Amino acid sequence: MAERVYTVSELNGRIKALIDSDYVLNEVYVKGELSNYKVYPSGHHYFTMKDAEGALKCVMFKGSASKLRFKPENGMKVTAFGKVTVYPRDGAYQLYVSGMNADGMGDLHVAFEQLKEKLYKEGLFDREYKKPIPQFPMKIAVITSGAGAAVRDVIRVLRKRWPLAKVLILPVRVQGVEAPPEIVGAIRYANKYDVADLIITGRGGGSIEDLWAFNDERVARAIFDSRIPVISAVGHEPDVTIADYVADLRAATPSNGAELASPDISELSDMLDSYDVRLYQAEKRKLGAYRDKLTELSEKRVLKDPKNYIDDRRQALDNCQMRLIAASERILAKSKHEFASLAASLDAMSPLKVLGRGYSIAQADSGKILKSAGDVAVGDKITVKFKEDSIRCTVTED
Repeated sequence: MAERVYTVSELNGRIKALIDSDYVLNEVYVKGELSNYKVYPSGHHYFTMKDAEGALKCVMFKGSASKLRFKPENGMKVTAFGKVTVYPRDGAYQLYVSGMNADGMGDLHVAFEQLKEKLYKEGLFDREYKKPIPQFPMKIAVITSGAGAAVRDVIRVLRKRWPLAKVLILPVRVQGVEAPPEIVGAIRYANKYDVADLIITGRGGGSIEDLWAFNDERVARAIFDSRIPVISAVGHEPDVTIADYVADLRAATPSNGAELASPDISELSDMLDSYDVRLYQAEKRKLGAYRDKLTELSEKRVLKDPKNYIDDRRQALDNCQMRLIAASERILAKSKHEFASLAASLDAMSPLKVLGRGYSIAQADSGKILKSAGDVAVGDKITVKFKEDSIRCTVTED
């Protein structure tokens, strides 16, 4: 029997046909760890799945990759679904992946955690960016489904608590692929045309798939960029979405969002009544104090007879005058005593006292006091003063 000789292409084609005919390999689930994960400009994903003993080349085309709800990363354990076939040009078999789930947790949960970490690192959750919720909003925009229970609950609570506010409903889809762009558009519309002081956005409860529109990155960034404060009111108390982290305030439910957005008019009324009573009592106390002060002043002697005031002032003036005179006399007496003491001291040192005891003073014509014979010469004229009079003398000899 002659041996058949195959070309490379023919052999690759035969092997491909054998593999393609295996129904197991046409719909197979494969579990492993991602490595060498690359996304090409074409949008196709190329990677390797491996375990402890082997590796499998894989490709996911753009159409299938666009349906992924999470971002595959190297080292991530996943379960991939697809078909095994041969790429004839290279003669290598590979897994053509049409779907992929994170192993050990849902792909939605992985996508949630990935987006949460990304936005957290960018600072979209930081408290410093949270805008204050207005205390008395007069225009409230509600972005939710126009036919759901959530919008009815919000309207009911707002009518009861704060009927003074104008409520504007911006109906959007809150589930499905069309929901995120509609929510984003409503938020941007409210900001562009300044239709409200406050925005409430959300929906009623549901599965994670039902609430997924509020885990969309586009919705998160629209809430963050909103100039108008936003309250996120999604699902029930345990439900937490990315919108809750980015919003200025998180509400447990849509009804709770309406409560957080509005003051209670009955509580405000009670508070105003309380203020009215307190103001009345404060004014009453003040008037009572003024009345007591007026009574006290009316009993004053000066008001009963104004002349008494003048008499009192006149008497006070007389007393002041007497004190001034007494003080002046004391000062004058003290001054006289000091003067007499100083005069006695001066008199005791007077030259006239010395002359009275028989002494005299010799004085040159210039008025200089002569203290020795050397102060004059023969022929000089001098004056000798005694106590009562004086004589003129001529110096005849030394």
